[in-house]
Amino acid sequence: MTEISSEDARARLGAVRTEVAKAVVGQDAAVSGLLVALLCGGHVLMEGVPGVAKTLLVRTLAGALSVGTRRVQFTPDLMPGDITGSMVIDGQRGELTFREGPIFTNLLLADEINRTPPKTQSALLEAMEEGQVSVDGVSRPLPRPFLVAATQNPVEYEGTYPLPEAQLDRFLLKVVLPVPDRAAELEIVRRHAAGFDPRDVAAAGVTAVAGADDIAAGRAAVGRVQVSPEVAAYVVDIARATREAPSLSLGVSPRGATALLRSARAWAWLTGRDFVTPDDVKALAHATLVHRLGLRPEAELEGVDVAQVLASALGSVPVPR
Repeated sequence: MTEISSEDARARLGAVRTEVAKAVVGQDAAVSGLLVALLCGGHVLMEGVPGVAKTLLVRTLAGALSVGTRRVQFTPDLMPGDITGSMVIDGQRGELTFREGPIFTNLLLADEINRTPPKTQSALLEAMEEGQVSVDGVSRPLPRPFLVAATQNPVEYEGTYPLPEAQLDRFLLKVVLPVPDRAAELEIVRRHAAGFDPRDVAAAGVTAVAGADDIAAGRAAVGRVQVSPEVAAYVVDIARATREAPSLSLGVSPRGATALLRSARAWAWLTGRDFVTPDDVKALAHATLVHRLGLRPEAELEGVDVAQVLASALGSVPVPR
């Protein structure tokens, strides 16, 4: 296997954005979030109303990366074994063999994760955390790279099982996909009028421009990105400021602080630097921290927005020079 340089890996992963843009219009922040998560070995929770291209985005990213992808539609009757795999009887030999579930892939799209009961959610989250599946007393490692992009619909609450805070904390980033602005929506409609089929991303000209080796080289390079003591202190002070916010019952844990540092390092490397700046920390703060915060019931009743609470906590921390 030829050694891939850090610069080559960065250039190829940068080209992934161009490929994704051939099929997906106006969701650059979500693409950046997915690339950051791949470089950190983390997972992404994608939130958006139906029809803002969550599924298309993950399928196009897989097409631009030459990695395996599978999609699981989460439903109330989905069992843990439907995701992880299960022991089945081999018809010819009459022996029990393991049949892999859809989780044995590089990029798993977990569609509407809040529609399935907690037992199935926790089986997925355990596999995400451990990087392996245990069935019948045997641990089976998942492929590398491994990324779960889980989607949830923010407008439907009937028949859903919201993820508890401890499980939300397992996601490195939460990316909100907005409804596109008028110009972007017009471009989407134009593309469809010209014959674009969202089920066939290859026909849109999306080709694989990077692979698993580039992601591995990128991860190694991200590990060499320098973090000054001032920037590390800035991250810690942001986490501590959330714990002191009067509207919050749950602030950012030390795990949340380390997640912010990891994602800021990945973002610094992607943008061509070998050191982290306070701006990198700020750029990733909302995506990394907002889902780890819990509002007090009285603040929730008053309609306080958790993102605004985080913004004011961020604003209260002096930025290192």
